[in-house]
Amino acid sequence: MDLGTVDSILLPGSRSDLPPGRADTAVLAGGTWLFSEKQDHLSTLVDITALGWEPLTVTEAGLEIAATCTIETLARFDSPWPAAALFPRCAAALLASFKIWKTATVGGNIALALPAGAMISVTAALDGIGQVWSADGPEHDYDIAIDDLVTGPHTNALRAGDVLRSIEIPRYALEARTAMRTLALSPLGRSAAVVIGRVDVGGEFVLTVSASTVRPFVLRFPALPTAAELDDTIAAAIGPEHWYDDPHGAPDWRRHISCTAAQQIREELS
Repeated sequence: MDLGTVDSILLPGSRSDLPPGRADTAVLAGGTWLFSEKQDHLSTLVDITALGWEPLTVTEAGLEIAATCTIETLARFDSPWPAAALFPRCAAALLASFKIWKTATVGGNIALALPAGAMISVTAALDGIGQVWSADGPEHDYDIAIDDLVTGPHTNALRAGDVLRSIEIPRYALEARTAMRTLALSPLGRSAAVVIGRVDVGGEFVLTVSASTVRPFVLRFPALPTAAELDDTIAAAIGPEHWYDDPHGAPDWRRHISCTAAQQIREELS
C-alpha cells in the first residue's frame, strides 16, 4: 500500500535523532502492517532499524531481544534452553509467509497489540519485560511486563514518542518446561486461541492465555494446580468481557477451547 500522505522518512543514527512524539508520526520497523492499509493520518515515518540494534543478545540474566529483531531471526535462534522451542512454534502461529518472517519484527508485533499477535503470546508466557525509551528522556526510561504493555486490541501502554527498545526474557523462564496449544476455526485459519503453560525449575506453574482474549492473561500458581483449581482461576481472572469476539471466533467458543487447552497443558506438564 502506498502511503500517499507520508512526505518524510527519518533515519535516526542515535537516540538523540528521534523526533518528539506526534499524532502524525509513526515508528517504522518491519512495516508489514503499516504498509498493509491506508494511514491517512501520517506524514512522517521514523525507521528505527537504522539504529542498528543487535537482534539477539545472550546475557547472564537471560536473552535480550531487540524490538527490531525479525521473527525469522528469533524463530531460528539456536539455544539449549528448553523454552526456546516456543520461538519457532509461535512464529508459525502467525500463519505468515517466509517473506513476512524476514521483515516483520518482534517489537512491531507486540506494539501493534493484535490479540493474535504470537510474539505477544511467547514473550508474555516467558515473563518478558519490555525496556522502553521514554519520550521524556533517558532519565524517564521504564520497564514494563509484556502482559501489562498490551492493554487491548490495537492498544498499548506506550505514550506518544515512547519507543520499545527491547524485550528481556529471564533465564529461569527459558530453563522451564513448556507446552503450547494453538487453535483456529480452520486448519490454516488465524489463531483463535494460543495457550502456553510453563513449569519452572522450582515447580511453579504459569499459564498464559492469549489470542482468545482481548489482551494476554498470565496466571500463576505455586505448584501444578488441580483441574478444578485451574478452571476456577481462569473463571475468576478472565471475565466474560475479556473473551475476544470477531469473525475468527465467538467469545463462548474461545473460552471453551482455551479452557480445554489449559487442561491439556496441565496434564502434559504434570
